[in-house]
Amino acid sequence: MSRVQTLTLGAEEAEQRLDRWFRRVFPQVRQGQIEKLCRKGEIRVDGGRVKPATRVGPGQVVRVPPLPEAAPAQARPQSFVSDADAAMMRDAVLYRDDHLLVIDKPAGLPSQGGSKQTRHVDGLSEALRFGLDDKPRLVHRLDKDTSGVLLLARSHKVAGALTAAFRARTTRKIYWAAVAGVPQPAMGIVRYGLVKAPGHGARGEAEKMLCIHPAWVDETLDARHATTDYAVLASLARRTAWVALVPVTGRTHQLRAHMAQLGHPIVGDGKYGGSGQENLGDGWGAQLGGEISRKLHLHARQLRLQHPVTGRLMTFTAPLPEHMMRTWSTFDWRVEDVPADPFEDLQ
Repeated sequence: MSRVQTLTLGAEEAEQRLDRWFRRVFPQVRQGQIEKLCRKGEIRVDGGRVKPATRVGPGQVVRVPPLPEAAPAQARPQSFVSDADAAMMRDAVLYRDDHLLVIDKPAGLPSQGGSKQTRHVDGLSEALRFGLDDKPRLVHRLDKDTSGVLLLARSHKVAGALTAAFRARTTRKIYWAAVAGVPQPAMGIVRYGLVKAPGHGARGEAEKMLCIHPAWVDETLDARHATTDYAVLASLARRTAWVALVPVTGRTHQLRAHMAQLGHPIVGDGKYGGSGQENLGDGWGAQLGGEISRKLHLHARQLRLQHPVTGRLMTFTAPLPEHMMRTWSTFDWRVEDVPADPFEDLQ
């Protein structure tokens, strides 16, 4: 048995679920054991009782009780990355310098490992060392089926600075999406809070967020405030629209849940919009049918930030993925016809 330990999450750690962090640091401890230790109050964060799904981040202190056959956390061996995956990751690089990397994450590739996920950006980033001893570190995440701009840091110090920038909301992200129906008004703000739906598995399987009216967020257990700006860039009659989305806050599934709450789910979003082809304005009907892909039509188009070392203001843009390009071509929506940032005059 090990002794009681107190571990502080480093600046390079991205915000994540406590149970996932615990399994990564102590792989010999099973999920069921983690849940039991949380229930008994033996695992604590910053001195307080927590649940396995509690999110933890840089600077927080985790109390680790005595663990059977536990050993000090050791550096994990370099993961094997196939030649094909290495080439795919290198081809995805949009920008690289001595401090950070920006990639165009493919749709369908998770940012991090999880339940039944063994192939993900975090693991495949071994192919993006480019001469450094350590692989780059994720400082934010995109959903598995969301494509686009993803930022990685090439050192602990830069990871900490970028994580702080995301927390302080000094970065700016713009997403593009195709949605069912046409939102009215053409530009607006969604302020529904979000809370995780119960009963979706101890490890977060089928995780889904529920929208909570802004007036009820503070009275709803575990609910968090969330804000999304949206703007309609183009539309096809009343059937579908091309929208730009800015997540002012960064909650799990925020954009998907908010658009569904408006009655305009993102095309291809079976989790929040269902599989129907008729949108009645009630958050259902996320498939357009015909030749339109059933894949999620959500893309992290642009990321703007201040370089953590040089201080230079930088903007990174990712091209639409193939399935969205086909949809845009079908509807004759042209990238050159819309502003890069439709919210710029409002800032």
